[in-house]
Amino acid sequence: MLEGSILYQLKTAHQPGQVGKRSLNFGVYYKNTLVALCHALEDCILTASSKPLVIAAFQRGKWYLQEADRYAALAEKSEHVVIMAAPDTGFAEHPTSQRANVALVNLEPSDPVAQEWHLMILAPTYSAMVLCQELSAEDYGKSGLPQHDLERKFYGFWTFETNLVQETVELAIAHIHRYNPSLAQALTAQMQAISAQTHERDDLGAVVSRVVTYLQAGQADLNQIGQSDRLPLHQDILDSNLLSNEVQAFLRMAQLTDQADAINPHAAAEVAALAEAMGQLLDLPSWQLNRLKLAGLLHRLAPLQRTETVLSPVEFRYSEDASTAPSCPLVPGAQVVRTMPRMRAIATIITHQTEHWDGSGQPAGLAGDDIPLESRILGLATEFQQRVASLQAETRNQEEPLTTAECMAKALAECQQEQSKRWDPKLVDTLSLLVCGLQQGLSLSVNLPKISAGLWLIDSHCGDNLFGEVVEEFEVRG
Repeated sequence: MLEGSILYQLKTAHQPGQVGKRSLNFGVYYKNTLVALCHALEDCILTASSKPLVIAAFQRGKWYLQEADRYAALAEKSEHVVIMAAPDTGFAEHPTSQRANVALVNLEPSDPVAQEWHLMILAPTYSAMVLCQELSAEDYGKSGLPQHDLERKFYGFWTFETNLVQETVELAIAHIHRYNPSLAQALTAQMQAISAQTHERDDLGAVVSRVVTYLQAGQADLNQIGQSDRLPLHQDILDSNLLSNEVQAFLRMAQLTDQADAINPHAAAEVAALAEAMGQLLDLPSWQLNRLKLAGLLHRLAPLQRTETVLSPVEFRYSEDASTAPSCPLVPGAQVVRTMPRMRAIATIITHQTEHWDGSGQPAGLAGDDIPLESRILGLATEFQQRVASLQAETRNQEEPLTTAECMAKALAECQQEQSKRWDPKLVDTLSLLVCGLQQGLSLSVNLPKISAGLWLIDSHCGDNLFGEVVEEFEVRG
């Protein structure tokens, strides 16, 4: 990593031990992944409900010129667009560069930022950022430089976290100040104006959906290249990198939901650990435990949490095609996940976590064993974890706050009162056994996975149709 680059400065600011800062997870991204990812985030500007400040670094002006026509449309929907790059012929002469709200920063060839690929989008309703630096010839090692342009590697990360985007924008503005102080001053004012606005960040669901769609399109393009024999090597690696980033999009979205919850900021990791532990007590196979863990990490996606569950069984419809996932258009959080076919089972598990054992739940009014087992486990683990977190928050400022063991005992008792009504009685017994173990010293590993390495969470069973041959029964019931 080049000293003095924006990526280097951000990583240094987040070294372990820095007060108020957490360490960042970095990964390696291939050029084909970055192209799909950046195009998705850029095109979100065209449909967003607010105008962003956009700062991009293209390494050299020739890469910007390939995108300059697109950036004219983006500038129409943006407050300000700043392009940083080492200048090439035509860099400043392109019509997009002449627009009043488009500014060019001519980087010196020796400037470390000239080796970086950045896209920062800061808007009142959403934020997104890609921050990468191309690997050097030494970094490639014995394998040498790639023969195909799509196989070029970049080190960095991407995120939807507003605080990180704003922190990086501030670093970029400080770097721009070296070249154009007046521009830096104007950008600071715009950034402060955007940060002062308190709009609901309601564009994120659409952003994530677009990111996944573009990454999937990138996979299709890659397959076509492979069939034409123009990319004989490493196609499977490039495909896996795209797939990994699709999973990362969902995990980052769920992470933001937890970060916004002051009372229950660790819900995803704790629910995933509880659900996985219950599955282990039930002696479920490893592939099913893996699905439970992923569903737990994604169980409270932001759009899903904002949706009022007012569906009745007659409003629920399954697809006529048994090979596709059930369709619940009024549960957008699950719909976002369902845009990725390899996550079909996860979407189904999340959708039906609010069903009740006695059939009074939503969205389908399923009862008993008709409810997918993983949905029953996830629903109970989620409810128990939320009740424990609420009890801890409610009593935290009391003279004698409840201990964790006391909170768990009370939350368990509340779940037991709904046994055979809301919850599967066998699973309540399983939860009781787990709580007993926790009270006696059993510990669960509660850790969020490294998001930049999310591919390990996906296996062939994550795309299963959990209803199989019983789809027609649900259609008749509806």
